Amino acid sequence: MFNSSTVRIAFRQLSRNGVRTGLTSLGVLIGVAAVIAMVNIGRGATARVTADLAGLGQNLLFVEPGSGEHGPGGGDPLAIEDARAIAEQVQGIAGVAPTATAGGTAAYEEESHVTPIIGADGGYLTVLKWTVGAGRDFDPSEHLSGADVCLLGETVRKELFGTSSAVGERIRVGSISCSVTGVLEAKGQNTFGQDQDDFVVIPLRAFHRRLAGNRHVQIIYVSAAEGANTERVRQDVHSLMAERRHVRAGMEPDFRVRDMREIEKMLTGITSVLTSFLAAIAAVSLLVGGIGIMNIMMVSVTERTREIGIRLAVGALGRDVLRQFLIEAVVLSVAGGVVGIGVGLLGSWGASQALDLPNVIQPDVIAFAFVFSALIGVGFGYFPARRAARLNPIDALRHE
Repeated sequence: MFNSSTVRIAFRQLSRNGVRTGLTSLGVLIGVAAVIAMVNIGRGATARVTADLAGLGQNLLFVEPGSGEHGPGGGDPLAIEDARAIAEQVQGIAGVAPTATAGGTAAYEEESHVTPIIGADGGYLTVLKWTVGAGRDFDPSEHLSGADVCLLGETVRKELFGTSSAVGERIRVGSISCSVTGVLEAKGQNTFGQDQDDFVVIPLRAFHRRLAGNRHVQIIYVSAAEGANTERVRQDVHSLMAERRHVRAGMEPDFRVRDMREIEKMLTGITSVLTSFLAAIAAVSLLVGGIGIMNIMMVSVTERTREIGIRLAVGALGRDVLRQFLIEAVVLSVAGGVVGIGVGLLGSWGASQALDLPNVIQPDVIAFAFVFSALIGVGFGYFPARRAARLNPIDALRHE
């Protein structure tokens, strides 16, 4: 389609106006870079969500009060007896951990830190896959008696003790004075920037007696046994809870039983929607870059009207002029696209390092951005190229 002489003329013309050529390509460069960076960062966030949830295991279930009109946490609260019934009556259960949470302040000498206080029983660390990095977990007698003991997340330990060990020290948690038996291994921030190590764990019985003044449970974590059918376990837990809470056929249950696949689908859906939204916004700059190419090519046609007339007068065909200007438009957009790919990959790598996300490179997105940048050149360059090709040689030669 393009002969070598037409290509040479196009490149020579672009090189004569290097600054204008560079600035025209800049719009496409920014658009391509933004699209690649946004999509790669978004997919990195999705990969991080998947990895975070995989760390909890695919066999984890959540039983929460509230559903439909009640909303999350609405309706009648759960009770310890619900957790015991699940552990005793549902087959394929590896562990059950009823928990309750309240906000409070942890204090040691002159230091204090506002943090969530979690009341949990003996299955909490096992079900949620926490490990004790220093010290020990609560023993059964401490859970049974509701002893004044606590476990610290790494963030709380740092805030209260700095570089010192916290094991064996007494701190104040809300209205409770408790002895630190251990510090949990750090997990760091999750995908959404939440600190997973900022909490204090105390025995559930102590939480109820000393802090809450009731026996309510906010979440019951259920871990299905290895090899068990998680969906079957979820259905059995749902049936048991419906029976215990007197939910008859046709009634909307005032509780929810969710599994990790549902949570993962919800969170990855959120990140995918955000990624698509950001990519769509970034793609607008590609259209802006295309309009810039069209404007510059229109100016170029006006500036070179006499040159076009001479070429047509000495035998050049209209399609030759059309090809020349199309080549110039495509070169402008493709050059911007190629450089934009490099900038986008570098930007996504830098963002993934700063946000602690996997650097997910998507070849399909890179190919799409490159092809789209070329189409931008053809699409927005065609109108001024056609205008140049349709010039009347006599009128063009008269142009000043």
